[in-house]
Amino acid sequence: MPSSSRKKAIARRLTRDWVAGYLPADGFVHAGDVELLGLEGKVLSLPADTLKWICFVRDFNSGELNNPERLVRKAFGVRPRTEGVFLRLTLKDGDQVEGLAANDVSLVTGEGLFLTPPDIRSNTQRIWVPRSSVEAAEVVAVIGGAAAKPAKKKPAEEADETQERLF
Repeated sequence: MPSSSRKKAIARRLTRDWVAGYLPADGFVHAGDVELLGLEGKVLSLPADTLKWICFVRDFNSGELNNPERLVRKAFGVRPRTEGVFLRLTLKDGDQVEGLAANDVSLVTGEGLFLTPPDIRSNTQRIWVPRSSVEAAEVVAVIGGAAAKPAKKKPAEEADETQERLF
């Protein structure tokens, strides 16, 4: 595991059990395995295809044994205003989760997707969903992005012919 700044993370398996530890913010999947630095100080190798998601959290001490990531709101109440791609993912276990993904090449490359959850005030700040746990993905909206190009102007030849040509 490369020595970089590590963030608090909770890895949720498809079997519903979870493991808490530390991960770098990006680039933590190597040869299909996630290398998580456990709370005991040991590096745990978790196969990415057994994971439901990894939640980057503010705090491990949420007091909840069944839902330590405290991901209560999995859907947006209204259309988000932050720039990005608004996605709705259906996971292999039947759960649906919505989030905002960056509008860049990371949507089609890599081992998984990074999402900003609907409620960023909760314990979960960011979610990584491995592609192997996604049953279906729906793009709900693309928010922000490049501004619309202005309409093309008429060429000078098509302009009003009452004006004299100077050149």
